[in-house]
Amino acid sequence: MEFLKRTWAQIDLDCLRHNFELVRQTVPPQTKIFAVVKADAYGHGDQVITDELEKLGADAFAVSNIEEALHIRAGGTRLPILILGVTPAKYAGMLANNRISQTVFSTEYARALSEAAQKQNVTVDCHIKVDSGMGRIGFDALGDFDGALREIKSCVAMPHLHCSGIFTHFAVADALDADDEAYTERQFDAFSRTVRALEEAHISFETVHCCNSAAILNHPEMAGNAVRAGIVLYGLDPSSDFKAWNLKPVMELKSTVSQIRRHPKGSTVSYGRTCTLARDTTVATVPIGYADGYPRSLSNKGTVLVLGKRAPILGRVCMDQLMIDVTDIEGVTTDTVVTLFGEDHGAVLSVDELADLDATVNYELICLIGKRVPRVYVKNGKITAVVDCYYQNRISMP
Repeated sequence: MEFLKRTWAQIDLDCLRHNFELVRQTVPPQTKIFAVVKADAYGHGDQVITDELEKLGADAFAVSNIEEALHIRAGGTRLPILILGVTPAKYAGMLANNRISQTVFSTEYARALSEAAQKQNVTVDCHIKVDSGMGRIGFDALGDFDGALREIKSCVAMPHLHCSGIFTHFAVADALDADDEAYTERQFDAFSRTVRALEEAHISFETVHCCNSAAILNHPEMAGNAVRAGIVLYGLDPSSDFKAWNLKPVMELKSTVSQIRRHPKGSTVSYGRTCTLARDTTVATVPIGYADGYPRSLSNKGTVLVLGKRAPILGRVCMDQLMIDVTDIEGVTTDTVVTLFGEDHGAVLSVDELADLDATVNYELICLIGKRVPRVYVKNGKITAVVDCYYQNRISMP
């Protein structure tokens, strides 16, 4: 299928399948997989990704907020959805009516949610969040075990709340040095102790989960009866400590050459005149910029792939365009494909390399890819769908 080839994110659904199957093979049999699809499935497009993951055998989805939950529910998913963050209590009816589970992280919040659910005559399914050392949200089992236990018992007993799950989140499961490994063990012990104490009080949960992507890789024995697979589904390592898995990146970011010009030595390129050409240079303009999610911080230091060769970025990345040096690359014409990250004629420019250059993490770069960049989905080497926010359409292919 033809699509507007200005700039696009190419999403390989075969790679998604490969990564999902790796997770399935790694965790103990019968372990439920919560596929984390927050932030528009980490920038990959949540509705198409949830459709595919449901077909692959995901057991449930996890999102950040109610807007994301409603969006994937509207997209047709029938699987359970867990909101990992906060939802204002007044939306209790919306949660219940859309079969969305809500994280409960404090007595105050649980009470407000219970009262709202009672007024709206609904029962909200909930997962209890235990803070075992992340220091973010949850009942503080590491710092005040007895207090956390007392509060959780109180929340479970509140009317119109059905607490079907309990979970925690690891802070440094993606780091393998001795201190961090010990901290992960400490978190797991605090969480396990909490679950055991509740069971002794005759409070049990259908779903118990603590493994994020890094823990799935490094500590599958901590799985409980469910795991939350996030970044690994999209083919990226949780950190530089994880390189052993045969993950396949799902997203590639592509653009094209819009213009080619020869600039004499001494010319300056882009805003601020921060780049002065040291030689006569063939400059290609590429219609992608920071408004599309390509970091401005890679000005004068990033590279792209053109016909399988590296081309450095010249000057500042603009809002909608950037310039590259293609002097030493033969065969470049207007409409030649430019790869911002991904594979190009056998060469690879990874998201991890760009993240290192930008002093950030791979998560951030893929989540930054803007809505105006169409998502082009490929399966078995063929385009199966294109999602373009400006047309608000989803075009399925035969």
